[in-house]
Amino acid sequence: MTDRLPVGIIGASGYGGVQLVRLLLEHPLVEITYLGGSGSAGQTFADLYPHLGHCINMEIEDCTPAEIAARAKVVFLSLPNGLASKLTPELLAYGCKVLDLSADYRFKDLSVYEAWYQGGTRTDQDVAHKAVYGLPELYSDRIAEADLVACPGCYPTASLLALLPLLKQGLVDHTTIVIDAKSGTSGGGRQAKTNLLLAEASNSLGAYAIASHRHTPEIEQIASAVSGHEVLLQFTPHLIPMVRGILATVYAKLRDPGFTKDDLLTIYKSVYRSSKWVRVLPSGVYPQTKWAVGTNMCFIGLEVDPRTGRIIVVSAIDNLMKGQASQAVQCLNIMMGWDESLGIPKLPFYP
Repeated sequence: MTDRLPVGIIGASGYGGVQLVRLLLEHPLVEITYLGGSGSAGQTFADLYPHLGHCINMEIEDCTPAEIAARAKVVFLSLPNGLASKLTPELLAYGCKVLDLSADYRFKDLSVYEAWYQGGTRTDQDVAHKAVYGLPELYSDRIAEADLVACPGCYPTASLLALLPLLKQGLVDHTTIVIDAKSGTSGGGRQAKTNLLLAEASNSLGAYAIASHRHTPEIEQIASAVSGHEVLLQFTPHLIPMVRGILATVYAKLRDPGFTKDDLLTIYKSVYRSSKWVRVLPSGVYPQTKWAVGTNMCFIGLEVDPRTGRIIVVSAIDNLMKGQASQAVQCLNIMMGWDESLGIPKLPFYP
């Protein structure tokens, strides 16, 4: 349909890509006009995902910026870290809007990216400065004006949504923040990895990348910008034997020990009163990942421990949706001036 926005998805064969295809097939104002990939080029989408073959059977094509731009006005890049930066400058020069789901444009200072992602020297600092961090609950106004959106990581999305009200109001000692987070195995991507094999991951729970996970500086960068102070925090991720979902538990010392749970619930509800995709749960109710599966929702519950003077905030999202694809579609809707809920599922399957 010519009245629909032509959209390309590069990296369509991965978990992020297939989520985008599924969502955009049901988006009323979008038409998928280009599917790109490298290792999957030449195959049809039905070859890769037979369960969607009756809806879309386009061929996966090579990632050629000129050809992509000739057929798409907006391009989603769902690629491994280090590849989006090779395509984005040309796509922008051709007049495309770009939503990057990798880490390539999440950092204003590319030396931070180079240090944590070890992807070699970057020469596109000017492009990186143009990127807007794609967390709509924080930067909706900037996203609306952007040509390049750097979609947040899954762990940072869950962690930052739990932290934002505390940082905005200066309610916690920012030197005491600890984040303990768990992710399903789909967070590791679709490529074969030994630690993600059923025999390895099933019936087991373990931490990884302790004190060295690449999402740490991403969370710190945004937390610092919001609080107005440099934030150094402790972040520890865990792999849990389920397919999808993230549960982040955030601890921090309250500046005023007189704050009660009800006080803080009122603050959280006020901060997120206009956010369609964040639900602050009633007192004594704490989120579960299953509640968010297949949706763009983030569920938040909190508790105050008067004995230690700490607040404990728990957030749950679907790592492939609010942590990846559906949040990118949310950003697209904002960029185009549409209702931000268009094409995004609101209700999970349960149980």
